[in-house]
Amino acid sequence: MIAADPKRRIFRASAASLAAIALALSAACGNRDATVIALGDRALYEEGAEHLRNGNYAGALLSFQNLTVQHQFSPWTRQAQLDMIYAFYQSGQPESALDVAETFIRENPRQPEVAYCLYMVGVIRFDREPNFIERIFRVDVTERPPLESQLAFDAFEELIRRFSDSKYVDDARQRMIFLRNRLATYENHVARYYLERGAYVAAINRAKYAVERYPGAPQLEQSLTLMIEAYDALGMNELARDAERVRQESFGEVGGTGAEASAVNNPR
Repeated sequence: MIAADPKRRIFRASAASLAAIALALSAACGNRDATVIALGDRALYEEGAEHLRNGNYAGALLSFQNLTVQHQFSPWTRQAQLDMIYAFYQSGQPESALDVAETFIRENPRQPEVAYCLYMVGVIRFDREPNFIERIFRVDVTERPPLESQLAFDAFEELIRRFSDSKYVDDARQRMIFLRNRLATYENHVARYYLERGAYVAAINRAKYAVERYPGAPQLEQSLTLMIEAYDALGMNELARDAERVRQESFGEVGGTGAEASAVNNPR
């Protein structure tokens, strides 16, 4: 009689163990699915909210996503969508947070909760930092096209325009001061670039845009100086004098530089 191969016995045992594990996992998933269906919309929301309070953002997102799939038209689903924005943001998934926020705005344009969505869109874009290469080489980000800053500024501006009594307005205003200064600085970089290359009309247009779009920014003293230089180069002496008068009225003979407002607080 030929003895059984011990390797074959081990293989059979391993295969049986794997099958048992797979069966257990399948049963667990089936139990979870059954639980999700049995819980109902409010219970699913409360489960997610509890996870959120405890800082378990992955668990919160799972509960909220189950809720949105099982109960698409529930009022609890709408609240879950708002909480998902925060959960995604806190768990380091800004793109997903933006996607949920912008979808909510698009699908519920007249709802008061849009104020929170606009605020979070602004905060998420405000928080975008230079990448590690820029930090290592100390790149001046004010010379880079400020797409995220502009989108954040626009979101905060819309929030203040549409929901002036929102609790998020004060923080949005403070963040806008920082963004305003950042954006005005960039416009000056572009205007200086044009001026140095003899494109005087283009330089005037960029500097004038900064003055009109970002009133109150300390960087506008330089914007006006750039306009004066460009007007002088074009021989437009009267317009140069007008810009000089505005500069003196706004900043005095020797203008100062204001400090940028610092970034503010946690959005929640």
